[in-house]
Amino acid sequence: MRPTVFAAIAVLSLGLPAASFAAGGGGDAPKADTSKPAAPADPAFANAKAMVEARNYAGAIPLLQQVVQKNPRNADAYNLLGYATRASGNPNGSLQYYTQALAIDPRHLGAHEYLGEAYLMLDRPAEADQMLARLDSLCVFGCTEYRMLKTAIANYKQGRKPTN
Repeated sequence: MRPTVFAAIAVLSLGLPAASFAAGGGGDAPKADTSKPAAPADPAFANAKAMVEARNYAGAIPLLQQVVQKNPRNADAYNLLGYATRASGNPNGSLQYYTQALAIDPRHLGAHEYLGEAYLMLDRPAEADQMLARLDSLCVFGCTEYRMLKTAIANYKQGRKPTN
């Protein structure tokens, strides 16, 4: 049986929501954690996300700050704010946003991955390893965020630090 078919059967038989495997992560701009019901669309968040996808990180930061000021329980906005801050060249400044995203949603896959990558940029590989271990426990059948952080850690050990 092919692995994807097996995973789909396992998800259905365990009663797990399939969307829980589509949470944000990867080397591209973060995606929203879709394992929760969608909140009404915030135009500032949508504009900020488009700016991040266009690599206009500095322009996205003030919009995301407005979003979290209006909705301080928006883990996806804090995660995106961390990503934009880190991609703007401030990995140390991004830590507070990833930490806040995880305080709101301790299972936020994208925030775990990105926090691990920020730790690598700051030469703190032991803390990146902790994020990888946490992802390993959260990703029942493996997930993109786990694989991306594992690759980033392997690259770091070969002398290639993440650049954003």
